[in-house]
Amino acid sequence: MATKKKAKRTTKPAAKSPKDKKPNTKMPVKKKLGQLDAVIRVLQQAKQPLNCKAMAKKKLWQSPAGRTPDATLYAAILRQISQKGKDARFKRIDRGLFALKAK
Repeated sequence: MATKKKAKRTTKPAAKSPKDKKPNTKMPVKKKLGQLDAVIRVLQQAKQPLNCKAMAKKKLWQSPAGRTPDATLYAAILRQISQKGKDARFKRIDRGLFALKAK
């Protein structure tokens, strides 16, 4: 008895064109505000230097772990000031107080 071998496929299946895709019917996702963008918004509204606890109380941004959002903001602001120097968006007024840098 002879066994039959399956023939190998020699052509690739046709690629789907963009017209074949189903339309996206999902609701648009509201983009979350980043932590430094939230700080900028809070400082713009306050129009005066603030400490990080006051900025965190506005709840425009949530800390990923959720335990110390003010410490997370403090570290992020200091990191930007140290990395960008004169090009940073913030300036340190006093210990724990930050303001927006004038453009």
